[in-house]
Amino acid sequence: MSSLPNHYASPMHLPFNRACLEGHFVLESPGRDPGGPGYSILLRDNKMMVIWETDLLNLPFDAWSGEPGLYLGRWLEKPCRLIELAEADVVPERLEMYGLLDDVPQLPIGLLSLGGMARMILHWQKRSRFCGYCGQPTHWLPKEWGRICSSCKAHMFPAIHPCAIVLVTRPGEVLLTRKSIWAPNRYSLVAGFQEFGESLEETAIREVAEETGIRADNMRYIGSQCWPFPSQVMVGFVADYVSGEIKVDTEELADARWFATNDLPGLPPKRSIARYILDSVLGLT
Repeated sequence: MSSLPNHYASPMHLPFNRACLEGHFVLESPGRDPGGPGYSILLRDNKMMVIWETDLLNLPFDAWSGEPGLYLGRWLEKPCRLIELAEADVVPERLEMYGLLDDVPQLPIGLLSLGGMARMILHWQKRSRFCGYCGQPTHWLPKEWGRICSSCKAHMFPAIHPCAIVLVTRPGEVLLTRKSIWAPNRYSLVAGFQEFGESLEETAIREVAEETGIRADNMRYIGSQCWPFPSQVMVGFVADYVSGEIKVDTEELADARWFATNDLPGLPPKRSIARYILDSVLGLT
């Protein structure tokens, strides 16, 4: 059984968005670490180590004796640090491992979202260790999440990649697509990265045409979701069918087809903006 709600008040309250952390976590830059004991975000790939406290899951407190972690801010008003675990690292027996990408997440929404943010920060840290201009090592900028080159003094800031995701509709039907790596019979929405010189609406129109051969228009914004796998923001739309017959781009998709709204296939997990768009537009529960 999932620890997440079955319905979200708005896209802003979807997992991995900052609103899910309100009242529990305050993001601060690495240079503001006050020292002393604190909570640990222990990640191994896309899995997170947590501990049961009475009947609630929480981050372990002062439970890691290895290398000091990267300070992220304050969880429940205490210092919170990120530690990436290698396969060989021994995890204390009292900790349990939960997946950040489980279809039915067992982590409460706050911990799930914090784990996602930590995963995103770890990706940025790894990709920004060396300067893209001169190749020399970089260091954290004071009071920021940016990096500065130790040699040429170039500044770098987190790269977050915008993606458009869109539900195309026509009377009584929706256009859904499938990738071969997904669970059997699961379909979702057309999605893709923004290119140079595009608005996100143009990205959505282009991706639909490229992947399915369908021409769509009348894009209406639904909402967005941080997607920290590794560093995207998914910007959601609904659009109207204009013309064309389905022609699947087999390099991108395994299938694309129109489904009757009363006869849908397997749909994306509730934790995703793809499912939020479907639920909102079609009135699903």
